[in-house]
Amino acid sequence: MMAGNMKDTDQKNRKADVIVIGAGASGMMAAVTAAEKGASVIVLDHNAVSGKKILSTGNGKCNFTNERQEPDCYRSDDPDLVKRALDQFSCGETVSFFERLGVCSKAKNGYYYPRSGQASAVRDALIAETRRLHIRIFNKIEITEIQKDGDAFLIRTKPEPYSAGRCILATGGIAAPKTGSDGCGYRYAKQFGHTIIRPLPALVPLVSDENWLSLTAGVRCDARVTLYIDGENQAEDTGELQLTEYGISGIPVFQISRYAAVALSEKHKVDVSVDFLPEMTLQKTNQFLTAAADKTGDYRNWEQILCGLCNRKIAHMICEKLHLQDVSVRNLPEKTFQMQLSLIVRQLKNTSVRIVGTRPAEQAQVTCGGIPLKEVDVTMQSKIVHGLYFSGEILNVDGICGGYNLQWAWTSGYLAGLHAAIAG
Repeated sequence: MMAGNMKDTDQKNRKADVIVIGAGASGMMAAVTAAEKGASVIVLDHNAVSGKKILSTGNGKCNFTNERQEPDCYRSDDPDLVKRALDQFSCGETVSFFERLGVCSKAKNGYYYPRSGQASAVRDALIAETRRLHIRIFNKIEITEIQKDGDAFLIRTKPEPYSAGRCILATGGIAAPKTGSDGCGYRYAKQFGHTIIRPLPALVPLVSDENWLSLTAGVRCDARVTLYIDGENQAEDTGELQLTEYGISGIPVFQISRYAAVALSEKHKVDVSVDFLPEMTLQKTNQFLTAAADKTGDYRNWEQILCGLCNRKIAHMICEKLHLQDVSVRNLPEKTFQMQLSLIVRQLKNTSVRIVGTRPAEQAQVTCGGIPLKEVDVTMQSKIVHGLYFSGEILNVDGICGGYNLQWAWTSGYLAGLHAAIAG
């Protein structure tokens, strides 16, 4: 009798109204929201520790949302659905939610961080809330199959199955796989009849085969980067550029990288134009260098003059590329001087970088691609399988740098959890 009761209790512990697959940002938000609406909730996570990826966001400081919420902050196949979702749970709701959980926030130019400056404050608050709401989180779970059995979902794991009336897939994408994003959710979604837009790294450094990059490796400088696909301007951004031996990095590169990744996957020609003097026009650059040459050209060559305008390594690279001789500028014939000046100005304002790839998913902050938004409604429920919901990075939504990918996690998690709970 006792053995039978224990078995019945064990089976009951593995049943719930809602099962969430994945205990990352969107998964825990979905679980907390569903539980607050009265649903019994189980979370299954293959990580040993929940919320692992949250700890690495914002360089460990967790930029968890942003005051500016505009359509151009998100990239997807259905911008209107993203907007309608954000209208229901956006920056203000996110800040209030975490304040209710005891996380004091601070804003800097519209970017919101926990007041403590530690991403762990956000992660720990979510975990504490799951405990308060008696949400059962099972870690180190290996899922072998997810099936729809009548009105219930059966999640087969080693060694025992779990079941629930609704299932939320919050398994992440392919970015930063060490934090648990291994792409498993795509497999489950495909089994239910969903299509997958090819997942690719986004917010990621770009790889180039330009030989001159070895001359500038390690340089950080303000620059404008413009992405060209088959010669057409696709995207641009300005900020701190990082030059490396393998290519280019930094926030402005991250902002354009998803377009480069998609274009490269489709075998298009991809180039980036770097403007090392984004605050100066061609004319102003020409005037500055002409004046510098007039005043100091008796005893300085072009590389030495350029060092007053840009990083020494960049000055050296330009002179190497243009094969400029180590002679004082004043000793150059006027025609030669004007020709070299023109070439230097163009190089400063438009250094072309041939892009041949992206760094691997291990170095990406987020994934572009995934389940198309046309296959879900604004509640985050599947249009194909009733009772199946999605949240977070598994969906084909990726934001720019600045807290937008976490905001999408909170928004989609909230909506999935809310509607999964009230559907019962």
